[in-house]
Amino acid sequence: MSATSVTIDLHADPAEVDAHAWNALLALQGSATPFMRHEYLHALHASGSATAATGWANRLLLVHRGGVLLGACALYLKTHSFGEYVFDWAWADAYRRHGLPYYPKLVGAVPFTPVTGSRLLSRDADTRALLLQAVRELCERERLTSAHLLFVDEADRHAAADAGWLLRQTVQFHWHNRQPRPYADLDDYLGSLQRDKRKKIAQERRRVTDAGIAFSVHAGGQIDSALWDFFYRCYTLTYAAHGSAPYLTREFFARMQRTMARHWVMFVAEHRGRRVACSLVAIDPERGHAWGRYWGCTEPVPLLHFEACYYQPLAWCIAQGYRCFEGGAQGEHKMARGLLPVLTHSVHWLRHPAFADAVSRHLQHEGAAVDNYVGELRERSPFRGG
Repeated sequence: MSATSVTIDLHADPAEVDAHAWNALLALQGSATPFMRHEYLHALHASGSATAATGWANRLLLVHRGGVLLGACALYLKTHSFGEYVFDWAWADAYRRHGLPYYPKLVGAVPFTPVTGSRLLSRDADTRALLLQAVRELCERERLTSAHLLFVDEADRHAAADAGWLLRQTVQFHWHNRQPRPYADLDDYLGSLQRDKRKKIAQERRRVTDAGIAFSVHAGGQIDSALWDFFYRCYTLTYAAHGSAPYLTREFFARMQRTMARHWVMFVAEHRGRRVACSLVAIDPERGHAWGRYWGCTEPVPLLHFEACYYQPLAWCIAQGYRCFEGGAQGEHKMARGLLPVLTHSVHWLRHPAFADAVSRHLQHEGAAVDNYVGELRERSPFRGG
């Protein structure tokens, strides 16, 4: 592709971008997720959740030819490293100790969302390479220290490697339905686990039931404004318990209710008719994929977190014939519940040659340690005969 045959534009507000064209391009990607839809990115910005004021200034990169959107990348100019889940605080500290600023930096990601997916939306390999080149040129032009594409899929990772970017890997824990014969129900699934794991899960679930907790499940349009209000109260209480403020505003979830309701399922716990907790799961009905996102409670109930965030969603996923449930960032304790280790990937470009060389050597050692860690985890499979 000739660089002169295309136009490359930057936009500071998703409202400036044609939503239909963006979503149509996303639909062509091998790892499309609801989190990269125009409605989701626009809600983050319009709700005040991910804006320049919160350290997430939009830089939407678009590649057109003849009026056709060939490529796109959701970029953010970042003034901190919060909400990324790929930790580079040590890199920032190294810059500081050498008298150099690390921020602002450029990040290609879905804010506050550690989910693997397409980051370089493109119609072909040439456009993907052009997007990477454009990201680097943007860093050079604005004198930014670095660019980071987080939770990239395989196509993006290979393209970045070919372009000389640095590769990094971390670990998450995902559940996959049995193939070719999916689990019949949660009991069938639990029966595939080792005896000690089944016994512990049964004890956990019994304690929640004995505490008088009952669950209701609400999908899509069944989640009314009152339920969203209750969820948001629980969500903010979770952050308050850790002494921090929530990333997402109530308006963000109001926009999810209006524009992306079909992509959400809520599990609500009640005690004697009173709501006491809930968890929120994002779904892709077409791909049979679910993501555990948020949870909270208004009063403590022992072991309720496991029921709300794992057992209830897994039972629902099995009943709906879903293929995969991602449990979120980190959490080795998820293995005992049948979520297995999966490598996730990010790619990085640093403008300063000496720092790029130092980080490259660090990532080689870090990558080997992650490989060893995953190998050790896989030797401790929770499944029978595993």
